[in-house]
Amino acid sequence: MAPKPSLYEIVTQQFTHAADLMPLDPDVRKILAKPMNEVTVAFPVKLDNGHIEVFTGYRVQHSNVLGPFKGGLRYHPHVDIDEVRALATWMTWKTAVADIPMGGAKGGIQIDPVKYSMNELEHITRRFTFALGNNIGPDYDIPAPDVNTNAQIMAWILDTYVSTVPPAERQRSFHVVTGKPIELGGSIGRDKATGQGVVYTIELWAKDRNVDLSQTTYIVQGYGNVGSWTARLMKLHGAKLLAAEDHTGSIGNPNGIDADDLAAYVAKTRGVAGYPHAHPITHEAFLSTQADIFIPAALQGQITAETAPLLNVRTIFEGANGPTDLDGDRILAERGIELLPDILCNGGGVIVSYFEWLQNKRSEAWDLDEVDGKLHKRMASAYERVRDTKRSYGDTDWRTAAYIVALRRLERVYTERGIFP
Repeated sequence: MAPKPSLYEIVTQQFTHAADLMPLDPDVRKILAKPMNEVTVAFPVKLDNGHIEVFTGYRVQHSNVLGPFKGGLRYHPHVDIDEVRALATWMTWKTAVADIPMGGAKGGIQIDPVKYSMNELEHITRRFTFALGNNIGPDYDIPAPDVNTNAQIMAWILDTYVSTVPPAERQRSFHVVTGKPIELGGSIGRDKATGQGVVYTIELWAKDRNVDLSQTTYIVQGYGNVGSWTARLMKLHGAKLLAAEDHTGSIGNPNGIDADDLAAYVAKTRGVAGYPHAHPITHEAFLSTQADIFIPAALQGQITAETAPLLNVRTIFEGANGPTDLDGDRILAERGIELLPDILCNGGGVIVSYFEWLQNKRSEAWDLDEVDGKLHKRMASAYERVRDTKRSYGDTDWRTAAYIVALRRLERVYTERGIFP
C-alpha cells in the first residue's frame, strides 16, 4: 500500500488540479508552487522547575504579492514544517478568495500546551517571538490565533515585539498581531469571526437552494472556538444540533443539543465528554449520524478513505483547515455529498483580522454591527465569485472553483506587476 500523501502534498495536488483546469500561466505556477520563506527556530526556555527545555518553532511565508503575510500560530505536538507549509499556502488561497490585500503565512510551536503552566507558556511565547525577530512585523507579517492559541497569547507576542523596537515606533506597532484582547486594540467580533463566516456561507448556500435552516439538522466535529461559535449561531436559525465530537469524545442526542449550554460546559471542562444532556457515542456513530449538514471544525485530515463512507449527511461546510484529504474528496463526490471548502467557508477569521489591522492603523474602533456587516458583504462576494466560477467551469466542484478564483486573482497581480528585475 502506498503511503498517504502529506498535508503539503495534498495542497499541491489540489493546486495542480485547479491550475491545469484554468489553465494557470506557467510562470505564475512556478512562483506559487513554493513558499517564499521558511523559518525554523530552536530556542531554550527555563521551566518552573528550573530545568531548560529547547522548543522548535516555525513560520512559513508563502506569498505576499497581495499584501503583508497573514496567518495564525498554533501550539500543538504534531506541528512540523510540512504542516505549516501547507497551512501557509492555504492562507494565500484564502485571502485571495476573500479579496483582501494580504498574503499567506502560518506558524507554530511543536508543543502540547496542557503540559505547561501559564507562566511557562508566557515564557515560551515571549522567547519564540524574540527568536522570530524581524520575520514578523506590523506591515510585513501579522500572526493571529489558531489551534491552542488565543487573545492572551497574542497579547504576550505584542508586548514582546513592541519591547524590541525603538520607542517612537511602539505605538505604531500594535497591529503586529490580530486577535488581541479588545483592551489592546482587538476587534469586536473577532472571537466569533470564523464561525460567523461559516454560518454566513451556510445562509448564502441555503438561500440558493431554498433550504429552510430552521428545519435542518447538523453535526459538529471540534467544539473549540470555530465549532462552538458555528453551533451557537446556527441555533439562532433554529437548526438542531444532533451530535458533537472533540478530542475528549463524542456525544449525541436525537432530540437536539443546546449549543450555548454545551459551549458553557466545554469552557469549564475543556471537552464535550460527560455533557449531562447527551449520551456518549462512538466515533463511528458520530460520523454516521443522519443529518443535513456536517461542520468539521477540528484538525486537518478527518474525512478520509476510512471515514468518508460513514458520513450520512447531505452537505459539508469546512470550518477547519484541510479536514478532507484527496480520498475523502473523491468518495464524497462519488456519493453526491456536496462540500464547500475551507478556503471559502472559514475565511471569516482572516477577514475580521484584516478589519482589526485596519482599525489599528487608522486608530478606529468599529462596533459589532459594522464588523458583521462588512464581514457579510465580503463573504457574500466571495461565495458568489466561487459559485459563478463553479458554473462557468462545467459545474466543477466547489473546492476547485474556489482555487480558480484565488489563482485568477494572483495571476492578474503577477501579470500586472511583472517580475523584478
